[in-house]
Amino acid sequence: MPFVRIDALGTDRDRLDALGRAVHDALGETIGFPPDDWFQVLVNHDGTSSTLRYDDYLGVHRDDGIVYVAITMRSGRTPAQKQALYERIAQLACEYAGTEPRNVFITLTENESIDWSFGNGVAQYVVSSDVTSPSSSGSS
Repeated sequence: MPFVRIDALGTDRDRLDALGRAVHDALGETIGFPPDDWFQVLVNHDGTSSTLRYDDYLGVHRDDGIVYVAITMRSGRTPAQKQALYERIAQLACEYAGTEPRNVFITLTENESIDWSFGNGVAQYVVSSDVTSPSSSGSS
């Protein structure tokens, strides 16, 4: 946790890897996620069979260097932490992958502990007594 998806247009494996490292390092530096907390989906869109759409919304001129970064994590971070995260991702994406900060589009989605399973069909963040099972809820 967090879960990160990065979509880039017309890129190669090295750039995708660099973008993944940029986001991972920024999450560690600004929010304190541990180094082994690394869950990412990195996707290249070729512009033909799959593509990304963008425009100059809010006066930010974007081009084919666009990168979409979608982060899902548990809630609880302050607005200042989130702003620092966005800034650091843009800085590191530029440093590691040559992506101009104006082309780094980030969305953050927060959820709760019960919304995560890291394998084996178990909600590892939730103590078993915190979750009501269907048999104990009174309905069948």
